[in-house]
Amino acid sequence: MTTQNQNRLPKRSEVDQAHTWDLTLVFKSDQEWEDTFQYVRGSLPKFKELEGTLGSSADALFQALTLRDEIAQKARKVYLYAHLKKDQDSTNSTYVGLEDRAKSLNVDTLSAFSFIEPEILSISEDTLHSFLDSHEDLKLYKQHLSEMTRNRDHVLSSAEEAIIAQVGDLAGAPATIFSMINNADMKFPSVKDENGEEKELTHGRYITFMESEKREVREEAFKAMYSSYRKQKNTLAATLNAKVKGDIFYAKVRKYPSALEAAVHKDNVPVAVYTNLIDTMHEYLPVFHRYVSLRKKLLKLDELNLFDVYVPLVKDTDIKYSYEDAKKVVKESLHPLGENYLEVVEEAYQNRWIDVYENEGKRSGAYSSGTFGTPPYILLNYQENLDNVYTLTHEMGHSAHSYYSRAEQPFIYSGYSIFVAEVASTLNEALLTDHLLKQSDDPKKKLYILNHLLDSFRATVFRQTMFAEFEMLIHNLVEQGQALTAETLSKLYYDLNVKYFGPDMVVDQDIELEWSRIPHFYYNFYVYKYATGFAAATALSKQILEEGQPAVDRFLSFLKSGSSDYPIEVLKKAGVDMTSPEPIRQALEVFEDTLNQFEELAEQHLK
Repeated sequence: MTTQNQNRLPKRSEVDQAHTWDLTLVFKSDQEWEDTFQYVRGSLPKFKELEGTLGSSADALFQALTLRDEIAQKARKVYLYAHLKKDQDSTNSTYVGLEDRAKSLNVDTLSAFSFIEPEILSISEDTLHSFLDSHEDLKLYKQHLSEMTRNRDHVLSSAEEAIIAQVGDLAGAPATIFSMINNADMKFPSVKDENGEEKELTHGRYITFMESEKREVREEAFKAMYSSYRKQKNTLAATLNAKVKGDIFYAKVRKYPSALEAAVHKDNVPVAVYTNLIDTMHEYLPVFHRYVSLRKKLLKLDELNLFDVYVPLVKDTDIKYSYEDAKKVVKESLHPLGENYLEVVEEAYQNRWIDVYENEGKRSGAYSSGTFGTPPYILLNYQENLDNVYTLTHEMGHSAHSYYSRAEQPFIYSGYSIFVAEVASTLNEALLTDHLLKQSDDPKKKLYILNHLLDSFRATVFRQTMFAEFEMLIHNLVEQGQALTAETLSKLYYDLNVKYFGPDMVVDQDIELEWSRIPHFYYNFYVYKYATGFAAATALSKQILEEGQPAVDRFLSFLKSGSSDYPIEVLKKAGVDMTSPEPIRQALEVFEDTLNQFEELAEQHLK
């Protein structure tokens, strides 16, 4: 039975198994999970016995790293199974409990490992080199040890590292508190939908209301949303202030000049990559202002408000895709990446890597997850529209990247940096857009697809860069000794909206509170990676469509690299140098070209 057309959400037990992920590929049963959990926990005391021995010989170092990797791999599977089981149905208290236990085990595991890095860094570089020269198996860890050495100035003593590992839960408290306020305690009023029916406003329904063709519905939802946050603004300001202070504390303790430098150092990314993004975006804001002006013109509004940003510019375009249709069009669009890539996609379809439809208690949104030795699972809440086709190909990009990295790299290098995490997913979207435009002769459908691309740029490049600038500015303020009050945060955020949206946008006062509802501000300089990833993907997709096989080979090599080299270097090999502002400019030129195409078609067909 399919579930997307039910009047009520089905219970998990009522969902057709074919549309659920197969978690027996992680653990065959809860009992197997429990056995592995106990094995990991029982193995942790072994690390106490290894303390003080790592510098004694190459073999001692190799044995310690091998044991750490074995335990880490098992611990990740323990967490993965619990979190996927919980996310598929959070009303099932068994798996809520399992996830909580898995999180605690993760803290204990990191604590047990905490002596390893400082102890390795107490070994002289000459001795480390001699270990690598004399022990063939240890050579596997050459890049890993090089990465540790790069961090030498920022790693503390074993005792200090153990303390920092233990305070992990405390450091995460602001994000946890925000999540509880935002997802559990925040109550929103009811608003009238397009049919005049009162409906409770929720996070999930907010965008639906904002896409309504009735302006009064959009405005009422917008005001209702922010009136709720206004009541909590001081608490949420204190929560965000605590998070920023935590970032700065870690930066100071680890001897970084600033929280931003500490954050980008993890990926070995120069600070200039962050500032280049913001500076280049400022150069192209006049082009974005043109898009805002066009939106005002096509919506035939005397005044364009921020609650008019999400309503589709192309109306009466009924583009429906069943899930089977979506699978087909996604696979067709990915043909430029070659047969091997398509085989991975087919494996995802056939082997139940994807949890497709919404059910009671299922986590909202979409993501790709997994770990070494498991499939790269995809969570969807599929609805039969084009946006959800894009979501499918986006998450498939993440999963293909994970699949290739884990297949081609050993465990230690099988992950990849968040800095490159959005490249494969966004490239898939670019190929889908190209495919849909080539396949359609319908001007309105083309306009819809072009509008989708423009809105992707708005959301992923311009909006995320504005977020990144806000995040940089609030950290700077605290580093200069200022407090982040609700008033300070609101004024800063309001002024950025005025700057980014330009003269044709009436910037509603309520938008000053948007900072209070953005979970990504608790992720420590994460959001800029959406924009840089989008830019890199735009440049690479262009190369693939224009060059063919040589560009495909470079891209597949990138997918297979994992963390075997630094993310900037991996991207350079793929054909994009993110230390230069050039990829950002290229992406923004694609935005300008898309805007030109849209304006020309709109002039002919949207009169």
